[in-house]
Amino acid sequence: MYEGDVLAGNWRRPGKGKIPKVPAEQDLVVEDADSGFCGAVVGCDKEAVTLEDRFGNRRLFPLAPAAFLLEGKPVTLVRPAAAPAGPRRSASGSIAVEGLRARVAKESRIYVEGVHDAALVEKIWGHDLRVEGVVVEYLEGVDHLPAIVAEFAPEPGRRLGVLVDHLVPGSKESRIAAEITSPDVLVVGHPYIDIWQAVKPSVLRIPGWPDVPRGVPWKEGVIAALGWRMEPADAWRRILGAVSTYTDLEPELLGRVEELIDFVTETP
Repeated sequence: MYEGDVLAGNWRRPGKGKIPKVPAEQDLVVEDADSGFCGAVVGCDKEAVTLEDRFGNRRLFPLAPAAFLLEGKPVTLVRPAAAPAGPRRSASGSIAVEGLRARVAKESRIYVEGVHDAALVEKIWGHDLRVEGVVVEYLEGVDHLPAIVAEFAPEPGRRLGVLVDHLVPGSKESRIAAEITSPDVLVVGHPYIDIWQAVKPSVLRIPGWPDVPRGVPWKEGVIAALGWRMEPADAWRRILGAVSTYTDLEPELLGRVEELIDFVTETP
């Protein structure tokens, strides 16, 4: 009933001309036919593609004919076509200013709670802030915010914007923020316990940020729940390294940072 042995030959390498060519677009999930390594496309050049699996491991594979499986079927990955030329965008989505030169920083400032917050703001909005001449500093916690504001001595033309973690009704942070009444200070916040949560889980290829029981340090609890065998500093480098554009962040953070930039750069 069959012509020849249906199991003969290499099922991963069908006859020439029968293998579809598929652009190696970002986040396309494929399997290397030889090794079985399965991951999403995170980079591609004219000779090779980089795949990242759900554990964050990355491997480089040559763009060989019929070298990958897409939904179980052999395909040949090819380099995606170049996007049409247009204005270059910064990580925040704004039009990048070419040939930007350093300018004297304005007296106005943006304060964030910690070094991780500052690093994330710099990665996404750094270009915009340098265009405006605004410096971002960190508080190392929000407990002493009223004293820090008093020392800063805000006034028209010398404004202060503050980004606070976990600014929700009834929280310690909300009570401290309520003590700030100066019209030249804007305190805004996001609902997340830590800035880590402002990164979309899909960017890290996790189903969601886990709930951590009370009494357990939040970062350590997250790392344990996700099965990451690393210290918090290494986990943060992994998280920050996965972020490349504003679309990788939750809107609750995006809106608040944009609001602060507008506030401290507004002409009095």
